[in-house]
Amino acid sequence: MTPMLDIVFIMLIFFIVTTVFVKEAGIEVNKPDASRAFLHKNANIFIAITEDGNVWLDKREVSVDSVRANLERLLTEQPTDYVFIQADIKAKHGVVVEVMDQVKAAGIDRIAVAARN
Repeated sequence: MTPMLDIVFIMLIFFIVTTVFVKEAGIEVNKPDASRAFLHKNANIFIAITEDGNVWLDKREVSVDSVRANLERLLTEQPTDYVFIQADIKAKHGVVVEVMDQVKAAGIDRIAVAARN
């Protein structure tokens, strides 16, 4: 019985050590709370909007007007139908809407806004 427990503990340690943790790309923003939220794990394009209105896409700061062109370039490399927008809780609503318009113009209809809960 003891050798079997040893093997189980060694396997447990192996799985803990080799686990890959998913980290959202980009910069850290304070996300707003949500009363109803769903978890979507298949998105690979994240757009971050900081408190002062700066837009980050693909780990680079971009202007709102160039979001569409950058998204079209990214979509040729990695096609997806989802884009996640991580807007800071204090970001201006107008900037978020402009970014959403650029995402729609790039041909992506499914936009998700990241939240804490």
